[in-house]
Amino acid sequence: MEPQLDTQRLPRHIGIIMDGNGRWAAQHGKRRVQGHEAGAASVRAVIKACRELGIEGLSLYAFSTENWRRSKQEVNALFRLLSKYMRKEIEELAQNDVRVRFQGRLDGLPAQARKDVEYCLERTRGNKALSVNVALNYGGRQEIVDAARQIAREVKAGTLQPEEISEDVFARRLYLPEFGDLDLLIRTSGELRVSNFMLWQISYAEIVVTPVLWPDFRKEHLVEAILEFQSRKRRYGGRP
Repeated sequence: MEPQLDTQRLPRHIGIIMDGNGRWAAQHGKRRVQGHEAGAASVRAVIKACRELGIEGLSLYAFSTENWRRSKQEVNALFRLLSKYMRKEIEELAQNDVRVRFQGRLDGLPAQARKDVEYCLERTRGNKALSVNVALNYGGRQEIVDAARQIAREVKAGTLQPEEISEDVFARRLYLPEFGDLDLLIRTSGELRVSNFMLWQISYAEIVVTPVLWPDFRKEHLVEAILEFQSRKRRYGGRP
């Protein structure tokens, strides 16, 4: 299917809600942590595919603010896996000109995770071919609240006037404003909800839901989603 892609109409920024690790593990008679480990292979495959296709930005929903409600054992396993993945993959990402960014309330992460995050940021800082944004301890509502707090502080300090507040001004106070809006949002495992992911940025995103569980998601599924994206007419509330 890849030759069918219109390379002039690729989505600039793709977001993925990576869902289905637990169900994949249950279907294969494995522990939940093994489902997360299998999902890490999909992360690798999708980053490689985006690099090959020429996608500019990829945002991955790795750990939400709500995920702290899971068992302590699963949360600890997730962060151990995250640290393992970052240490294992970062050199290859750097060599392939991939820049890694992170968004969320990063000061709430475990100490080792914060240390790994800082290393990834520094190691890939100058890379330009593909920007990968990993959402950690992230929630869309929390991001909007944090942006509102920043604006309130600026108004209180007198550096911003209330009448100067616009959508653009607000958007520049989001965690990673340079990524901009999402063009395409992909949700795996067939669930029909956005789960508090980039609520501001998905305002005009095309949403593609696939029944494929995240550990089984590969380049061909990404291409299918992009083809679906290219089949739609983006009206932004107006006429085509």
